[in-house]
Amino acid sequence: MKALMQIGYGSLKENLQIQEVEIPKISLNEVLIKVHSASINPHDYKIVLGEFKKMEKLSFPTSVGSDFSGTIIEVGKNIDHFVIGDEVFGTSHGTIAEFCKADVSTISLKPRNSLFNDISVLPVVGMTTIQSFNRIGGIKKGDKILIHAGSGGVGTFAIQYAKSKGAFVYTTTSAQNSEWVKKLGADVVIDYKKENYLDICSDIDIVFDTLGNQYTFDAFKIIKQGGNVISLLPAEINKQVAKEFRIPKLIAFFLSLKPSKIKKLVKDKNATYEFIFMRPNQLFLLEISNLVKNNRIKPIIEKVFELNNSIDAFEHLAKGHTKGKLVIKI
Repeated sequence: MKALMQIGYGSLKENLQIQEVEIPKISLNEVLIKVHSASINPHDYKIVLGEFKKMEKLSFPTSVGSDFSGTIIEVGKNIDHFVIGDEVFGTSHGTIAEFCKADVSTISLKPRNSLFNDISVLPVVGMTTIQSFNRIGGIKKGDKILIHAGSGGVGTFAIQYAKSKGAFVYTTTSAQNSEWVKKLGADVVIDYKKENYLDICSDIDIVFDTLGNQYTFDAFKIIKQGGNVISLLPAEINKQVAKEFRIPKLIAFFLSLKPSKIKKLVKDKNATYEFIFMRPNQLFLLEISNLVKNNRIKPIIEKVFELNNSIDAFEHLAKGHTKGKLVIKI
């Protein structure tokens, strides 16, 4: 079968190749899927660039991609609730390929009202968003939420998800994306090139920080007392971050000796702070499926690439400012 493979760390064009590889063999709790569509996330290209090589050890060549939609063509012997021919979506490793295998706990039936391309863009961004808000007990009707980078993959899902829960949504994006982000449901759109969101937002219940670094610390300036900050990028190394990224215990110990700015900010605002490392969860996939069935979530796709042009898709995403997601049609 054809598959996109990573052969080393460094430039995308030099370290990604389309290769002929064997079709994966499944275990008792896995299914084999004929992939129809895959989508890519920033984490996918950052792995190739080597940004996570101290945390995620790879042996080359290795397969690429995590989001997919497709049709089951083989079922493991322990599985009784999926059958050959089921159309599914979910996450796995090595999904930018003609076939992939997936653990049964990381897939769900594809909604009948959704196309393969559309549903393939939702697993990672959807589960990241739902897990994030579950960690703080959910969203209440009327909550004021700031979602950074509202036109990105996570942002476009998060805006729609927050609105489905009855929240009042602020988001940051560029002026050129303002109108269509409003159509997704954003109540207040802030042009980050001309406006300072710190001057516009106040008494926020939840900041959904997709950018990290100083944005994480600044979130505490605008949340209300008892507010919540959710970050997809770690602002500091603590026990949770060290565990998630498999940082050696000795290094993690010395890093933990550094005074924590986050702890002080949390204490001053009586706030909660959560760093989210997405874990696949079938219940989250079922929630995504129901949101799509009920037309509460609309997948946002900027461009569709063919498998043979998948390296171009990676280079396009790495430039930044993608509107929604990019799809690779297999």
